[in-house]
Amino acid sequence: MTNLGDLEIFASVVATGSMSLTGRSLGFSPAVISKRIKRLEDRLGTRLLQRTTRQISLTEAGQGFYDRVLAILAGLEEAEAYIAGRSSQMHGTLKISAPTSFGRLHIAPHLKSFMQAHPELALNLVLSDEFVDIVGGGFDLAIRIAELTDSSLVARRLAPVRRVLCASPAYIDAHGMPEDIDDLRRHICLPAHNLDPWRLEGPKGSLIFRPEGRLITNSSEVVREAVIAGLGIALRSTWDIGPELRDGRLVQVLPAYEGSHNVTLSAVYPSRQFLPAKVRVFIDFLAELYGPVPYWER
Repeated sequence: MTNLGDLEIFASVVATGSMSLTGRSLGFSPAVISKRIKRLEDRLGTRLLQRTTRQISLTEAGQGFYDRVLAILAGLEEAEAYIAGRSSQMHGTLKISAPTSFGRLHIAPHLKSFMQAHPELALNLVLSDEFVDIVGGGFDLAIRIAELTDSSLVARRLAPVRRVLCASPAYIDAHGMPEDIDDLRRHICLPAHNLDPWRLEGPKGSLIFRPEGRLITNSSEVVREAVIAGLGIALRSTWDIGPELRDGRLVQVLPAYEGSHNVTLSAVYPSRQFLPAKVRVFIDFLAELYGPVPYWER
């Protein structure tokens, strides 16, 4: 039977993309890690990894083997938790990727209750507006706000995302309220931090509007502050600017047009048959927290 430790080493090498990093995390030298991988390949009679001086990549056989090894390791974790009577007491570290603003506003404030319920579980929350490589970065799951198309990942929808066109009252007083979508051409529009076009749903169906403005930034929070300050019109999520819409610091522009309904808030994790308990409980926690009508829409 294949040594379980060799499977864990193999999975770690794939996740980190480095034998050195795996060795440091497990307390072995790179030479020992390399020897254990070779022993595994010799036993299976096939090459699992392609090695160069700069990178490590999976062979076709290695990819299929890796997918199944993840299920084995996840199932083992579930079995150990059951035997130890810790099915509700998660342990280890849960590594999560989330968008910067959303993580700050709607994940961080709720971590206390989750961590109190699971005192043996540590969280590593990494905030970034880039789509990280979940497997390569060693993440257990990622929270994403997007139209998801990557079929190699499993996604669980957590909440709908509503995005509206908005501006400050001061901007509207100075420039007037747009009457129709074509009016946006004569207004100051604030492009998204990633320069994506505005994908809108209107009375005549879907359309794409490409905003052009003098403010270009890689920060979604800069766009948020700019629209509140009165620099122009922006397309923003209600989870982000809900309080400003309620207290009048922002007003909705062209309410007949909103962002694409295909964009959702989802928890995304590597495809595997058995989901680790620590991942499942955190996803369930967020799903219950937000619900079908999230609190920022109530």
